[in-house]
Amino acid sequence: MKALLVLFSALKFGKVLTTGGTMLISVGAYAFMFGWWYAVGFVALLLVHELGHYIAARQRGLNVGAPTFIPFVGAWIELKEAPMDVETEAYVAVAGPFLGTLGALACYFLARSWDSTLLLALAYAGFFLNLFNLIPLSPLDGGRITAILSPRVWLLGVPMLVALFFYRPSPLLVILGIIAAPQVWKAIKFNPQAPENQRYYAAAASTRLEYAVLYLGLAAFLAIMGFEVHEQLEALHSGRL
Repeated sequence: MKALLVLFSALKFGKVLTTGGTMLISVGAYAFMFGWWYAVGFVALLLVHELGHYIAARQRGLNVGAPTFIPFVGAWIELKEAPMDVETEAYVAVAGPFLGTLGALACYFLARSWDSTLLLALAYAGFFLNLFNLIPLSPLDGGRITAILSPRVWLLGVPMLVALFFYRPSPLLVILGIIAAPQVWKAIKFNPQAPENQRYYAAAASTRLEYAVLYLGLAAFLAIMGFEVHEQLEALHSGRL
C-alpha cells in the first residue's frame, strides 16, 4: 500500500513537473524575443485558456491530463478518453476561448486602470489568440464547436486559414494546415445518415442554436475587442495617446 501511495504521488508530481517545466521553457523562449514580463503574461493567458478546457472536461467526467506547453506552438490538454457525443465535445471546446476571453478582458481593464502598455499588449494577444482558435476548422476549438452544426462547416475554415497565411505567413499555419487536412477530407466525405454519425452528432435543434449563438457572439466580441485594442496600441505607438 505504501508503495502504491508513493507511486501515485510520484505520478501526480510528474504531471505538475510536466506542466510547470514546459511553462518555464515557454516563458524562457518567449522572453528571448519579447521580454520577461510579456512572456510571463502571455504564458499565463495560455494557461487560463487551457484551464477552461480542463475544467469543462472534468465537469463532464472525462479523464483529462494537465496542460502541456510548446514554445511558439501553444498549449493543449490531453483528453485521455474521447467525448461520447458532439455536444460534450463542443462544451469542452468552447470553455477554452470563453475563459481565455475573460483573462484577456482582465488584462484590458487592468491596463486601463493602471495605464499599462504591457497589459494592453497582453490583452490584444489574448483577444487575437482566442479569436484565432475560433476558426471553424478542426483541430482548432472553432472546429470542435461548430461540429455540433455539421463537420461540413469546417470547409468554411479552409479559406480563412489560407487568407491568414497570405496575410501573415507563418510555419505554424503550415503545420496547422497539414494537421487539419485529414479533418477537411472527413468533412468532404461526411455522411450524416451513417449510423455512427447519427449517434455521435445527434443534438436537439435548440442545443445547436445555443452553441451557434454562443460561437458567433464570442467571435464577434473578440474581433471587436481585438480591433479596438489594436487601434489603441497603434495610437500609443504613433504618439496620439
